[in-house]
Amino acid sequence: MKVILATDAVKTPLTGIGRYVYELATHLEQLPSVESLRFFRGFRFESELPKPGAAPPGENRLRRRLLKSRVAAETYRVISPFLKKRILAGNEDSIFHGPNFYLPPFEGRRVATFHDLSIFNWSQCHPVERVRYMRKELEVAVKRADMLVTDSEFCRNEVASFFGFPSEKIRAVPLACSEVFHPRDFSELQPVLGRLGLKADGYCLFVGTIEPRKNVDALIDAYSCLPAALRRKWPLVLVGYRGWSSDRLHERIQAAEQNGWLRYLDYVDNDTLPCIYAGARLFTFPSLYEGFGLPILEAMASGVPVVCSNASSLPEVAGDAAAMCDPQDVEALTRLIAEGLEDDDWRGKFRSLGISRASDFSWQRCAEETFSVYRDVLSCPTDVSL
Repeated sequence: MKVILATDAVKTPLTGIGRYVYELATHLEQLPSVESLRFFRGFRFESELPKPGAAPPGENRLRRRLLKSRVAAETYRVISPFLKKRILAGNEDSIFHGPNFYLPPFEGRRVATFHDLSIFNWSQCHPVERVRYMRKELEVAVKRADMLVTDSEFCRNEVASFFGFPSEKIRAVPLACSEVFHPRDFSELQPVLGRLGLKADGYCLFVGTIEPRKNVDALIDAYSCLPAALRRKWPLVLVGYRGWSSDRLHERIQAAEQNGWLRYLDYVDNDTLPCIYAGARLFTFPSLYEGFGLPILEAMASGVPVVCSNASSLPEVAGDAAAMCDPQDVEALTRLIAEGLEDDDWRGKFRSLGISRASDFSWQRCAEETFSVYRDVLSCPTDVSL
């Protein structure tokens, strides 16, 4: 089987989708049934999987500026399919997989991964220009796809209902976390954490892009309701790229930092992040909406008890291995955080359950189940009109 995988999402900062594409590509390469795996990035084929490294200065700012220009974004959206179609011509014996929603026109078999429908159902949590661009592209991708992949059954049902796409042509393929996320001895952690001014078992952690959908406002509200002594003993540490519409939130973050009970570390490199996870006393993730929720799995695999919201796909991923509450219930979130910090029996229970739960997921399984989608696509008729 020949596969072409789009790898545009593998870039810095390496967010959840970028991690998914990187791990999927790595493990697909190891499958003997994949005769050929080629990487398509931008408007060219690349011989090797791109390695996420340091972004050139100003790259993210430039990307955001271009997207904010309605004329530039629409021009790119209209012109790029013709260029990609021309470059992809002659590879119709391959399956093209767009693992980040998008599908260019291609006369071979086509698969797209849809990670969530927040661009439709939670549009208020995205910038207007992103909503405008992605809504058009996702609708086109649905028309072009022979089959769709989602990260969860929750998202699978959502996609089938929203687009009227046949549910038998949508497969839920769970994500996983890297093997670098595992429990670690304090002696191993301290050199890394010490450079950041952190102590093992000395903080509560959140990892995710700082943007409205992640519900960091509610987390700060809940943490501010804890007794001052508890906040000083276990400050809240936020790790994540500075996202859209977060200026007011960062003002709150700075105020809490000045009061001594919060640390914001921004985006953290892939070598440091596993140690930050493993050194946390508790992991919190009160997100309003997720197509999967990879950070809670990374925390569980690291041996850290988890408190998260009961919204969207998170109960499906966490099972009974995390303490959950409504994402808008600040009082309940405060109570669970306090219990997770102070109650050793509670902590031991959820630590054990979390490690067991995380072991049920693997990138190897993700690659194998994705390959089974490719195999089934070969038996589907294809429409080359789009």
